[in-house]
Amino acid sequence: MQSSKLRSIILSSIFAAITAILAQVQFQAFIVPFSGQTLGVGLTATILGSRLGGLSLICYMLLGVIGLPVFSGFSGGPHIITGPTGGFIIGFIFTAYITGWILEKTKFNVAMAIIANIIGMFITLAFGVVQLKYTADLSWTAAMSQGVYPFIGIGIIKAILASWIGITVRKRLIKAQLLFNANKRSEHRKTA
Repeated sequence: MQSSKLRSIILSSIFAAITAILAQVQFQAFIVPFSGQTLGVGLTATILGSRLGGLSLICYMLLGVIGLPVFSGFSGGPHIITGPTGGFIIGFIFTAYITGWILEKTKFNVAMAIIANIIGMFITLAFGVVQLKYTADLSWTAAMSQGVYPFIGIGIIKAILASWIGITVRKRLIKAQLLFNANKRSEHRKTA
């Protein structure tokens, strides 16, 4: 039991670090930069599922809030969370949880992962655009054109990548007994 909890903590920490690394792959085109953060979120949710995925993104956000440079552009601090792009980061937690939850309730395969990750993308964008609108004092039209529309196409590509890579890595982690298969647990409960 203790080794299982330790493994969960280690996996959550590793994926918080992976998200932090991918966040540094970025370029600024609008108020909201294009970055690899959302790819990290998709990978985290697809591989770890709802509970561990959400925990990992909470860790990621808290590391940034205390000032570690884990957000895009090697930034950190509470002002990022309360600023124009903070809603996206807060949305990552809900995205990871809901994406993972969808996969746990259906099936961990590439097709379902793509659907779950695209839904997750829209959750992130919804959280982000609301905070962007109010903190940057933009109209809804301007907020959508700065924080949603430019990210849909690249977001779908990242959702497909996160799904394909995530499902492949998840299967290997389960085979190596480094990750518990949530679908097997629910199947076992139905037959018990």
